[in-house]
Amino acid sequence: MRGYPRTGSSAGPGMAAAAQSVLATHREEPVRDDAAVETAEEAKEPAEADITELCRDMFSKMATYLTGELTATSEDYKLLENMNKLTSLKYLEMKDIAINISRNLKDLNQKYAGLQPYLDQINVIEEQVAALEQAAYKLDAYSKKLEAKYKKLEKR
Repeated sequence: MRGYPRTGSSAGPGMAAAAQSVLATHREEPVRDDAAVETAEEAKEPAEADITELCRDMFSKMATYLTGELTATSEDYKLLENMNKLTSLKYLEMKDIAINISRNLKDLNQKYAGLQPYLDQINVIEEQVAALEQAAYKLDAYSKKLEAKYKKLEKR
């Protein structure tokens, strides 16, 4: 898009005359409004020093911000990695503990199976002792009755 200089108060008298002559020689081109001409002219002007400095400052701060964001994300991932490693180690420890418990439980079950005949004998003996104890109580009661009868007969 070709732009023409503005003929307002900011342009000098020489610029206005040049613009008039260009417009007079190129009548076949459509006439553009001032806003389009102004935009085209401003796009060609060099940036002011303070705008350049502000842009540099903005880009510097944006770079610092993005670096901080990426660093924070990286640190989060490192933390997650460390947590995963620790969790994995804990699970390995728990696995070892579970294996030891399982091994000990199998040993206990084998020992219990080896002791089972003796435990059965103990139960039989306990039942026999209980029966013998009952017989002893009955015998004691019977002997007391006999003693009482003997004393009764003796007194007569």
